[in-house]
Amino acid sequence: MLVFQFISFPRRCNQAKQIYSRLFSNSNSSRSTGSHACQVFDGLHNPDVFSWACAIRSSSQQGRFKEAASLYAGMQRSGLRPNTFAISAALKACARIPAKSAGISIHAQVYKFGQECDVYVQTCLVDFYVKLGDMGIAQRVFDGMPERNVVSWNSILSGYLKAGELGTARRIFDEIPAKDVVSWNSMVSGYAKARDMGRAESLFEKMPQTNAASWNGMIGGYIHCGNIEAARKLFDDMPERSNVSWITMISGYSKCGDVDSARWLFDQMSAKDLPAWNAMIACYAQNSRPKEALQLFNKMRKLNVNMRPDEMTFVCVISACSQLGDLRFGSWIESYMQRIRIELDDHLKTALIDLYAKCGSMDKAYELFCGLRTRDLVAYSAMIFGCGINGKAVDAIRLFEEMVDDKISPNAITFTGLLTAYNHAGLVEEGCRCFASMLGKHRVAPSADHYAIMVDLLGRAGKLEEARGLIRSMPMQPHVGVWGALLLACRIHCNVDIGEIAAQHCIELETEAEASGYYVLLANIYASAGRWDDAKRLRKVIEEKGLSKLPGCSWMDAT
Repeated sequence: MLVFQFISFPRRCNQAKQIYSRLFSNSNSSRSTGSHACQVFDGLHNPDVFSWACAIRSSSQQGRFKEAASLYAGMQRSGLRPNTFAISAALKACARIPAKSAGISIHAQVYKFGQECDVYVQTCLVDFYVKLGDMGIAQRVFDGMPERNVVSWNSILSGYLKAGELGTARRIFDEIPAKDVVSWNSMVSGYAKARDMGRAESLFEKMPQTNAASWNGMIGGYIHCGNIEAARKLFDDMPERSNVSWITMISGYSKCGDVDSARWLFDQMSAKDLPAWNAMIACYAQNSRPKEALQLFNKMRKLNVNMRPDEMTFVCVISACSQLGDLRFGSWIESYMQRIRIELDDHLKTALIDLYAKCGSMDKAYELFCGLRTRDLVAYSAMIFGCGINGKAVDAIRLFEEMVDDKISPNAITFTGLLTAYNHAGLVEEGCRCFASMLGKHRVAPSADHYAIMVDLLGRAGKLEEARGLIRSMPMQPHVGVWGALLLACRIHCNVDIGEIAAQHCIELETEAEASGYYVLLANIYASAGRWDDAKRLRKVIEEKGLSKLPGCSWMDAT
């Protein structure tokens, strides 16, 4: 595309030829290409319009959008009039930064420079407003185009699909005079994302030609709807699979918790690229199999594989370390990232915050938190949870208030950390108010885990009847953690009647082998209440069933 545009310009543009000959002479990656282009451009003396346009387009196409916008501004300051290609590239950059005011200024310049009839510029304007979510202006620009190509139609179509306006999108789709495979794929994917697989299937079957993206869109749609069997059938029927197809299925199995099927597919891949390794490592990390995630990471780094990890790899690996509470390996990961020059962006810093917080290194977690460019929901939740489990209730409350003041809406994980903080501090009234505010003020439905924390808080404070009443009010079936919290409170306060009820529910919800601890707790409650015959009877039941209590243990990281 770039070479074609260069040939179409007059050959007298010697500086432009210099850019292209140098730009493509010694660049091995997209990232290095963008950097090399700017170095070449900076070396030019009095660059002309085409040289500026080349540099702007190169930066934009290599994902260096802020750089492209800056170059465009520099071109204007130099007194040169931007051409079609400079304006189009700058609009694309503004759409992706995003920079609304800058894009609107360029829109005005389009009319000032008499380029309102250029189909390429007008299409970029439509795409700019689509990406900003302003479909009103996007439609007005589209309606005013004297000429449209299929890219113009596909751009306005994608905007309505992104906005969830399927009816309008279908009308646009039907009006496209010459649909290409992108048009069909967009509409099929739109229905799939809306979980309307009936219409998606109908369109898919009518497609005059399909490509891997068509099949992948359908597979992703079935996965999104939770129909992994239909997704697998379509995957098996594919005439030719791309790596995206394999990764989509691996991620689908990960989503439904079928880790073994995901690993089987991963092992069948003949050419595993980095996204495939990342998908499988993420599958292990997201399904509470952290050891296997770290084992696969180590295998990926071996010489016979020699796959260089990226930011996504490390986010998953750090998550695995957090689950294991492995601070030593997590610290090694941080130093390894520095060694291979992986920049700590906010996503990686947030993952490390979670690791250090869960391992009790709150000073290090707070240092990283303060260094974030943008503090989002995940970062705040990680810090609040870390403060909660480490007994820093005041800090957890302060962070929560700061988060709400910043107009960041809390989620279920945020409240897990906050309620844990109230529980550790024994702040019953404050914890109850927080729990009540979840649904009443913040529109977050409490889960069974939230109820378990509240039962533990009330129970430890001796409010056993209130804790039992809270369980009765639960809109979902209480799990063993809820009843276990009540049973433990009964052990602390020696309440036999409620203890028997709680123990019975725990025993019913667990397998016989896992229920031994609850028998022992109830026996201890009987003993504390002086009901030795009941305690003796229960211990005899334990012996007859061949149950044995798992020994307690604690661990520490020896450095």
